[in-house]
Amino acid sequence: MFALLVSAASYSDLHVSKKAAKEINKTFDKEDVRLVNTLTNDIPGIEQDRLFTIYSEGNIIGYAYIGEASSQTDTYEYLVIFDDAFGIKKAKVLVYREDYGSEIGSKRWLKQFLNKTPEDRFVYRQNIAAISGATISVKSMTNAMNNLMISLASWQNNGKPFKS
Repeated sequence: MFALLVSAASYSDLHVSKKAAKEINKTFDKEDVRLVNTLTNDIPGIEQDRLFTIYSEGNIIGYAYIGEASSQTDTYEYLVIFDDAFGIKKAKVLVYREDYGSEIGSKRWLKQFLNKTPEDRFVYRQNIAAISGATISVKSMTNAMNNLMISLASWQNNGKPFKS
């Protein structure tokens, strides 16, 4: 089992960027959180090295998922931070590699994912707003978030969601 103090220098051990670590610390208003791989192997829809349990003072305070989605000609990386019951506390685009469509990284657009749980689903133009000039990225993020939530719901119903 790998562990990492998010304030430590060895972010690469868990494939966690400094930017992701900073967002996790900021979200929980803590400087001493520890990340541990949540999964011991891949589950349908989630690779084991992308989902982390977040500990502070020995207690689980949340989870973090670092994903990748497609844009028009490349991919972008995003972070989803959950509370300890898998409610979304924050969604953030970490790295966007295109000239167009970066508006999906705005706090205003990403806030529509907040407080959602694995039982929730996202539908483009129904409960997910369109962004002119970012259609491909919006649809990609919507699909990625749906796939993540479906995978988490399946895992919670069929597995043990609080493995440590």
